[in-house]
Parts: sequence; C-alpha cells; structure tokens
Amino acid sequence: MDILGATLRICVDDLERAVPFYERLAGSRALRFERGGVQAAAVGCFLLMSGPESELEALRKVAATIAVKDVEEAHRVLTELGAHIVAGPVTTPGGRNLIAMHPDGTVYEYVDRNA
Repeated sequence: MDILGATLRICVDDLERAVPFYERLAGSRALRFERGGVQAAAVGCFLLMSGPESELEALRKVAATIAVKDVEEAHRVLTELGAHIVAGPVTTPGGRNLIAMHPDGTVYEYVDRNA
C-alpha cells in the first residue's frame, strides 16, 4: 500500500481566526469548503474544521487523514493486518475513502483521488 501523505485534522472554534495562522505556518493559502454543516479549510498538511458540536464530535474521533494511492488496496491491507473497517470504501466528490480502526484503537480516514 502506498501512503502518499497525511493530513492533521484540527477542530477549531473560530475558523476565520484560525486560518491566517495556519496559512502563514504552512506557507500556503487555504482551500475552503463545507460538508454536512461543517466549515473546513485545507491548509498545507492541516485540515481545520468548525461547526456544530454534534458534527464535530464524530470528526474528533478520527486522528488523521491518510492519502493513499488506492483505497481498495488500503482496505485489503488494513483488513489483513487486523484493522476494523468502520465505514467504506465509499465514493465522495474528492475520490474514495474509508474509515478504519487500527488494532491499537486509533481511528484514521484513508482517501484516494481516484474518482
């Protein structure tokens, strides 16, 4: 399985206040979007999220987003290694993803860009 990188997921109270800090830190502009009532900004390796606590509660359980070449391959490898697949693989507007709990209990999102 090819791991291409990771994105750190950060829940913030005030997205507008947080974005300039992370833009300067990462040296790049934020790519903003909304999903399910949550406002998000991708800045370098950071994904900032802000919204209703009911939505953020579930998002906080995912430690990081891991970019992979192929989610189907990630699914196979993770299953072979004893990970529990919580959700997916499913197709999203940005590609495919799955949520997996590693044997140590840590939950990660795996994504690819294969539409």
